Parts: sequence; structure tokens; C-alpha cells
Amino acid sequence: MYIPKAFVETDTEKLFDFIEANSFGILFSQRNGQPYATHLPFLLERSSESTGWLWGHMARANPHWHDLEGEVLVVFPGPHAYISPAWYEEDQTVPTWNYVAVHVYGQISLIDDDEQLLKIVEESAKFYEAARPAPWTLDTAQEYIHKLLKGIAGFKIEITRLEGKWKLNQNHSSIRQEKVVNALRQLPGQNSQEIAQLMAGNLGQNR
Repeated sequence: MYIPKAFVETDTEKLFDFIEANSFGILFSQRNGQPYATHLPFLLERSSESTGWLWGHMARANPHWHDLEGEVLVVFPGPHAYISPAWYEEDQTVPTWNYVAVHVYGQISLIDDDEQLLKIVEESAKFYEAARPAPWTLDTAQEYIHKLLKGIAGFKIEITRLEGKWKLNQNHSSIRQEKVVNALRQLPGQNSQEIAQLMAGNLGQNR
């Protein structure tokens, strides 16, 4: 990913926090010599002994899993917003787009063990149900659950490299950044509000 110095983010814990908050990512690899992508939820395993792991599964009907080997890329997009040059209230400015994203590179391995595959499904349900007041739980004793396992392909990715890009107008003066924050806060939509919050955080204005 192209990351100018002003926008680079290297704090591993911050990148991991972002992945967990934006865990529906895009898995990219090669299939029959062509780029191939699948949109999937991922589970992050942090580790003090390695760079960490991503775990996931996809439908066996998806041909993608047949060619999953070697290095892959997982993209985790975050909030994004159009930035109007009118907000700077200055001449010789141009439009841009502010956004946050993390790219994860790693070595992928398929999961053949039913017990491990069941654990991926069970941990996924726990993670995504955790915010609900009455979380749904997976009854692993049910026979139909084990039948469903035959229809999915599990995998793990050993993380080898992380890239973080926080493009939030850091290459502009603080006065310009403040004007953009104020303008974004006047707009509807979650993306605009989240980008405004991130920009304000860089300026020490979060409230």
C-alpha cells in the first residue's frame, strides 16, 4: 500500500484494535493466475511470541479455498469521507479523500481438523454476539452443527507484516484540519462523523 510518511501508522496494538473493530475484511490471493477476493469476517489472535494470527472460514462452494496457499493479503477498510477544498477557505486547494485502512500480509494454511474448525465457528459466534444483551450461543452438541461443518473450509493466517494508513489531513496545517473537522461534523452519515472524530483526536480535540 502506498503510504506517505505523514499518514503511516506503525503501532501494532493500535492496528490490532482497528482490525477487531473493523473485522469484516477482504481476503486477496491468486486463483488460476488471476486476482481473487472474498469478503469475510476474521478473528484476530494476538500473541506475545509472534506477530499474531487471523482465523476464518468460508463456504466450500466458494472455489477460492482450493488455491489458498503461500502469502495472502487481507484488507480491513475503515471509515472514509470526501474532503471538499471549499472547507479550507483558501485558493489553490483540491479535493481529497480521508480514510483509515489496515493491510495484513501473511502465510495461510487450511484447517482440516474438525475440532479446530468447530472452534473457529464457536469463537466467531462468541465474538460477534458479545455486544448483544442476550448473546446467542452455539450448541456444539447439536448434530446439525457438525453436518454444517462439512460445508465450510477453515483457515489460519500467520501474520508476517502489517501496514496502517491513517490519511487524516496531517499534511495540512492545524487550522485547515480544524476547518475540515467542523465541516465534517455538520454532515450526516457515520463515516463523516468517524473521520471527524479521528481528525479531532490527532488535534487533541476529542470530546
